[in-house]
Amino acid sequence: MSLPATRHTLLLGKARDARRLVVQAVHRAKAGHLGGPLSAADVLAVLYFHEMNVVPEKPDWENRDRFVLSKGHSALGLYATLALRGYFPISEMATFDRIDSRLQGHPDLTRLPGLDMSTGSLGQGLSAGVGMALGAKLLRKDFRTYVMVGDGECQEGQIWEAAQVAARYGLDNLVAILDYNRLQQYGWRIDDRQHAPIDEPAAKWRAFGWYVVETDGHDIPSLCEAFDQAKYSVGRPVMIVAHTVKGKGVSFMENDPEWHAKTLSDEQLAHALEDIGSDLMLEPDPGLPPYQGHFAMPEIPPALRW
Repeated sequence: MSLPATRHTLLLGKARDARRLVVQAVHRAKAGHLGGPLSAADVLAVLYFHEMNVVPEKPDWENRDRFVLSKGHSALGLYATLALRGYFPISEMATFDRIDSRLQGHPDLTRLPGLDMSTGSLGQGLSAGVGMALGAKLLRKDFRTYVMVGDGECQEGQIWEAAQVAARYGLDNLVAILDYNRLQQYGWRIDDRQHAPIDEPAAKWRAFGWYVVETDGHDIPSLCEAFDQAKYSVGRPVMIVAHTVKGKGVSFMENDPEWHAKTLSDEQLAHALEDIGSDLMLEPDPGLPPYQGHFAMPEIPPALRW
C-alpha cells in the first residue's frame, strides 16, 4: 500500500520536530542522551502518528495499543513524540531532568501519562511486552503490543528468554522493533565483529521462531510497509529490524559514539537545529521556576581514566 503524500509529509515533520525537541531539552538540562533518541525518532513518529491505536485524551483506555521502550535511556525521544501527540504540553519538555519533573532520564509510568512500562534496566522491556501480549490473548483483547529494543541490550540473556517464550505461545499480537544503529556507548561497531552489539540479527530472530522484516529505519514509507507486513504474521511474533544511524539528523553526531550521552554548547545547538530543519522552538512555561541544575558526577582524575 502506497503512503499518501500528505501522510508522508506529516510523519517526516513529526520526526523532525521530535529531534528538535530532543536537542533543545538536552541543551537546556545540560544532560541527557542524544544518539539513541535521534536514531529512533522516525520509528516513533510512525508508531504514534500512523500505526498505533491510541487516544491521548484517554491514556488508560483499556483497548489501546501498548508500547514499551526497552532501551529506556532513549526516553527523551519518546517524551518528545508523546508531547507532539498531545499527551502533555510541549512546553513541559523544558523541565527534562529537573528533580521535580515528570520527564526523568528513564520513563516512569507512575508519573507520566502515555507510558505502559517503566524501563531503563536494559534487557527487561521485551519480557514486559510478552506479558502484555500474552495477557491480551488470554483476555481475548484485540490490542497489539509494540516493544522497541536496542542492539546493545540484545547482549543480555533476558532478551532471548523473552523471545523464546513469545514464539512458544505464538504471540502474533507482539511486534518488536530493533533500533539497529550498530553503536553502543563506547563505540563498538558492526564492522568489528568481535565487538558488534549483535551480529546478523535477522537470522538470530528467525532462529528463535519470529517473523522478521528488515527495513530502513529512516525511510518513512518503508517503515509503514514493514508495520503493514507485521499484521500478516499468523502464529508468530514479529521482529522489525530497523537499520538506523545513531545521532541521525545532526551531521556531527551521526555514527559518533561520543554523542551517546553528551550536552551541547550554544554553537553546537545552533548547528544541530540548522541540520534538523523546521522551526519548532522549545519555550518553557512562563510560570516555571528558574533552572537550578541537576546532580553532576565529579570530575574523574586523569589517573583513573581509561
